[in-house]
Amino acid sequence: MKREGSVPRTPYYRSGFLNVPLDRDYYPLLYAIVFAIYDCGYVARCALDTDDSTQVRIAKLYDLIFRSKYGIHDISRTQLDKRNRLPRFNMPLELGIFLGAKAYGTARHRQKSGLILDRTRYRYQKFCSDIAGQDIRAHNEAPKHAIRRVRDWLRAQPDASGTVLPAGGYIHSRYLGFRRQLPKLCRRLNREPDDLSFNDYAVLISGWLQANPR
Repeated sequence: MKREGSVPRTPYYRSGFLNVPLDRDYYPLLYAIVFAIYDCGYVARCALDTDDSTQVRIAKLYDLIFRSKYGIHDISRTQLDKRNRLPRFNMPLELGIFLGAKAYGTARHRQKSGLILDRTRYRYQKFCSDIAGQDIRAHNEAPKHAIRRVRDWLRAQPDASGTVLPAGGYIHSRYLGFRRQLPKLCRRLNREPDDLSFNDYAVLISGWLQANPR
């Protein structure tokens, strides 16, 4: 996904910060997670939704976390980079910032809620044991499982009280319908499905959801 444009301010209690790998290998999960967030009535925020060369990256992350009550953190990317033989620590770092904001922030930030994802449920104990006791959820690198995890977590939040959310399997079926129509939707924007910015993708999801309400 290319970086371009910006998105309107989103209410704090509806904003979900995405702390996930932002590379093409992760796109199948990213696309599914973003769709699930929007289909549940929330808005996905990540480092790709703004492009300001004058803003230091860590400052952008602070701002996104500050403006988001919710956070989805995927710590599954632990393999060594083929080029430099080192792992990527961005996701654990951003998870730490989010947990720090929840622990030491104002009353509003102490209400933050996060979903921590990994490939399998207990794998994290081998490389990030300090978060032992957290309820880690497994996506098994499958979009269908990732959608279920996101839906079930959001359904359990106070802001979803009184809201009826469909089952994860139903949201997944809607996601597959959206993906089938995505090439046609992209042609209207003179874009290609594999060349969408994060904001383009979010706009297409929002439009599809309006045309296909639950």
